[in-house]
Amino acid sequence: MSAMKIWANRLDRGFERHRAEYEAAALRVLRSGWYILGNEVAAFERAFADYVGAKYCVGLASGLDALWIAFRILGVGAGDEVIVQSNAYIACVMGITMANATPVFVEPNEHFNLDVAKIEAAITPKTKAILAVHLYGQSSDMAEIMKIAKKHGLYVVEDCAQSHGARQDGVMTGNFGDIGCFSFYPSKNLGAFGDAGCVTVNSARLDGDFRTYRNYGSEKRYYNKVVGTNSRLDEMQAALLSARLSHMDEITAERKQICDRYLAEIRNPAIILPKIQAGCETVWHQFVVQVAERQPFINYLASKEIGTIIHYPIPPHLSEAYAYLGYKKGAFPIAEKFADTVLSLPLYNGMTDEELDYTIRTINEY
Repeated sequence: MSAMKIWANRLDRGFERHRAEYEAAALRVLRSGWYILGNEVAAFERAFADYVGAKYCVGLASGLDALWIAFRILGVGAGDEVIVQSNAYIACVMGITMANATPVFVEPNEHFNLDVAKIEAAITPKTKAILAVHLYGQSSDMAEIMKIAKKHGLYVVEDCAQSHGARQDGVMTGNFGDIGCFSFYPSKNLGAFGDAGCVTVNSARLDGDFRTYRNYGSEKRYYNKVVGTNSRLDEMQAALLSARLSHMDEITAERKQICDRYLAEIRNPAIILPKIQAGCETVWHQFVVQVAERQPFINYLASKEIGTIIHYPIPPHLSEAYAYLGYKKGAFPIAEKFADTVLSLPLYNGMTDEELDYTIRTINEY
């Protein structure tokens, strides 16, 4: 056994690095006596909108809420179809079905994102929107997706849960489509210390609609305009997110440094390294390799005390939750192949050179 244990991901290092700031933010909220929809949420919404380059940001309880509320507010529902990549995380598909719409799967490209060459073949008279998922930290080909959407009169919702700060041609994700949906789940690059999410929009009307909808459908207390929901970013998470957001460039640069070393130094023909699309700047939410015989490799790394995670072992169309859609194995072979071969290597802020050296050496010795 090795003398070193390396987790696939660890969140304590990121906390320790700016511990004093997080603790001060938490105490500030506790002492304020105001815990829901106060100054902290308003300040974070402004700061995050500025960061992304959007006009508005509305804090919500989670990334999943951001998705289904987005479709609800756009009027996408029963009888409508939404195009989504077949290898997305299942929450992306749930965002569609919770709005009572039907997911239409399109295979991914070699960058793990929606293959734009296959979108038009999937469009029918029922298609209402495209959900562009920026998987593993890299932007989808938004220039092409927006062209197709414009041509066919479709809404575009971006799932930016894994792409805080990622760009295509200099523009940040969350700025291309009608609505950008973000998760701040703790493991995300911009992670909260619990569940949290938001949307970014460039329309004053949509901004107002989200603010009303998240708060029981009321603009003014006890006066309810619509049947909304309870999905609010709370003051505590907003304060902690503001503290982390101020270090976002440093967080992203560090992840890039780690992944640059993986790309340059992993030299094992059994390991297929990830590719970056021209014009895209990934923020490396995950470093995802492909290994044909995955389980022996996972076992080998585990024997050397190196943790890994599979993102994701079951594509949504083959999950028990979506058995009712009627897909069988073989329906989306590219997504199914990825599900059988992808593996996320250890990647976290605060990873030491020693840990990285050991991980790379161990992989090359496989």
